[in-house]
Amino acid sequence: MVGPGRPVFIIAEAGSNHNRDLNQARKLIDIAAEAGADAVKFQTYSADALYSRYTPVFPGESEQPYDVVKRVELPREWQPELAEYAREQGLLFLSTPFDYQAVDELNALGMPAFKWASSEINDLPLLSYVASKGKPVIISTGMANLADVQEAVDAVRGAGNHDIILLHCVALYPTPVEQVNLRSMQTLRSAFGLPTGYSDHTLGFSAVIAAVAMGACVIEKHFTLNRGLEGPDHKFALEPLELKEMVRAIRDTEAMLGHPEKRPSPGEEAKLPLSHRSIIAAVDIAQGTVIERDMLVTKRPGLGIPPKFIDVVVGRRAVAAITKDTPLQWEMI
Repeated sequence: MVGPGRPVFIIAEAGSNHNRDLNQARKLIDIAAEAGADAVKFQTYSADALYSRYTPVFPGESEQPYDVVKRVELPREWQPELAEYAREQGLLFLSTPFDYQAVDELNALGMPAFKWASSEINDLPLLSYVASKGKPVIISTGMANLADVQEAVDAVRGAGNHDIILLHCVALYPTPVEQVNLRSMQTLRSAFGLPTGYSDHTLGFSAVIAAVAMGACVIEKHFTLNRGLEGPDHKFALEPLELKEMVRAIRDTEAMLGHPEKRPSPGEEAKLPLSHRSIIAAVDIAQGTVIERDMLVTKRPGLGIPPKFIDVVVGRRAVAAITKDTPLQWEMI
């Protein structure tokens, strides 16, 4: 179960960081399991089905997208082995499909949910096909406005599927911190009434922790064996120890969020009597004395009459001798 009231579902995004090396892909699964993630995710695409050969070079890049994707395609014959290996390591296996064949292949593997990429949010026919498989659909919303998200949600629901999670996302690699806009996650939750989370592409993971504190129910984060490796997604990904630290920080944040009731914690309750103040005799007070204000002080411990009643105590008579520095009790006056 994923959603409000449940632990944050953590997706360790291996993406293309396998570099077409099966042993490296298996090592990524090991790292995700060791870190304590809930799922490891790859991406199932082919250059021929994803890009026209005439796609222009992206701004700031030097290579055509077709050539980049061709070099990092996940060999599809690996998928059954990777899925089984992930399950052996206690992880859910996920992969983002980018074509109809990929949807069918991943569905046949018994994949428990489909993750939908930000870049594909406008391919409503393919999204409808994914939704028709009857499994939860996690939709990243990078580069989208509310109208785009509404169309995607409608496409999933139109296929009879109502298990939808929306992820706020910024499709910049890496994402500058001033463009993270985590409040958009709250907007998605308010607008659609669906569980929401965050897919992060910043350097480090401080944005992830902020998102968890703001109620994210799913976190997705890229990771790698080493940021120095060749490939498009290594440079902004977490290294193994960082991924482990992120998972620990998420779980600590969940524990710190606690409950909404404002009351002393169990640990505080034990400290209360010695930490709070009470009314204390400032001088020796003889039996029968009418108590005056200058005969009293307030200080710790809180074992006597609370300070808020000091005006009630003043003017009362001592029924027995009260030694200086004694916490006053009601039966003494």
